[in-house]
Amino acid sequence: MTTTSYSITAPGIDNLANAVIGADMRVPVRSGGVLRYRFLDNGASTPMLSCVADVVNDAMRWYSSVHRGSGFKSQLSTHAYEEARRVIERFVGVEDKGTVAILCRNTTEALNILAHRLGLEPDDVVITTVMEHHSDLLPWRARAKVVHIGADDDGRINFSELEQKLSEHGDKVRLVALSGASNVTGVIPPLQELARLVHCHGALFAVDAAQLAPHRKIEMGPTGGDESIDFLTISGHKMYAPLGAGTLVARKDAFREDAPLLRGGGSVSHVSLEGETWSDTPDRDEAGSPNVIGTVAFGAAAAALMHIGFDKIVEHERNLTEQTLRGFNSINAVTVYGPKDLPVGQDKLGVITFNIAGVPFAKVGAILSAEHAIGVRGGRFCAQPYLEHLLGLTPEDVADVRHRMLAGDPHNLPGMVRVSFGLYNTTEDVDALLKGVAAISQGNYGDYEVDDSNGDYLPVGFKPDLSEYFSYNIGTT
Repeated sequence: MTTTSYSITAPGIDNLANAVIGADMRVPVRSGGVLRYRFLDNGASTPMLSCVADVVNDAMRWYSSVHRGSGFKSQLSTHAYEEARRVIERFVGVEDKGTVAILCRNTTEALNILAHRLGLEPDDVVITTVMEHHSDLLPWRARAKVVHIGADDDGRINFSELEQKLSEHGDKVRLVALSGASNVTGVIPPLQELARLVHCHGALFAVDAAQLAPHRKIEMGPTGGDESIDFLTISGHKMYAPLGAGTLVARKDAFREDAPLLRGGGSVSHVSLEGETWSDTPDRDEAGSPNVIGTVAFGAAAAALMHIGFDKIVEHERNLTEQTLRGFNSINAVTVYGPKDLPVGQDKLGVITFNIAGVPFAKVGAILSAEHAIGVRGGRFCAQPYLEHLLGLTPEDVADVRHRMLAGDPHNLPGMVRVSFGLYNTTEDVDALLKGVAAISQGNYGDYEVDDSNGDYLPVGFKPDLSEYFSYNIGTT
């Protein structure tokens, strides 16, 4: 008899370099030949852990619709889907049934679900910070008055200002929403301390943990606890399960709005021509056929990270971060943004943003890719107010940037280069990065031209045929 258990056999910390799908890929470089690809953009998205892919491949054999199918495959798929929910709740430290994981696509959708279901009124106040990703800024603006907390020169949030704003706005403050870790500087705020402060003032506390979850152990705590997180959002694609699943882990008794954001099948217990009766949460907030396989991958990744152990992950990624900062500190042309203290403290992830004097950020990224087979990210990282603060832009500078962007001019916009580590990255990856950055700082690179349509830099005379590496030539010879 063929069976499946959805069990996880995750690698140990000493065997993580090849623990993800595609870790051994080689890519073309402009000097000719190929080099091993070194992916240092994990803050944007992560490759899939091989052990997660094993679970996904097993689950695919049994895939079927969930919750109402009577066949065996439907029953098993429902079991796998709901078991993933329980694993995710355990992963973030849910302690009781007052808090539940609502399964969705990603953190952006999760935050929009939360903004809707809180039933915010125009005179409610939501306090957030200048550090936030746009997904933790924009959903609140459509529904409430938003107050922003500033940051110091290193990008750390001014939490004395938070206490001041909580006192100033009193019982109008419905929610404090902030990132569990910055996707620009890696700054980690003291979540338990902040939860206690926010609850002392009678507000709710929401944490965007998209960047935090793959790197640090999370404890939401008991529902309604003084140091507990009331709402938490995560994207699976940032924690080695890139198949389109995410979650809003939510305190159910805090929802004011009865109707869900998405309305449709699965969200109702009864429908007549005159009205409807909504199902209980989480079903109420999961209308339509869910992403079963993506959710299975998400649950498998959570289980794998717990198996590997966050103490080991933190130590490994901190070593990589310190190696990088030491290297950057030795290159005079490099400016690092955000905390750069050595040794690296508990309040920083392996996320480092930098610029090289005299070389546009987009060109740096293009050179690292075309000449060194290194994948980084350049730009504003969907956190434009924070970036403008770190770069020291004046209001006039910001107005000029906005004018040029609205006019469709992508040239020489302010930005940075970002390096972000995953658990599988190695000291050799850092060595290659430092070698590439040193070469760029010394002007040792080929010719590049600017694509006027988007401001990207393209290596002159080097354009690999991407169709040789991937195509949809199904059924053709």
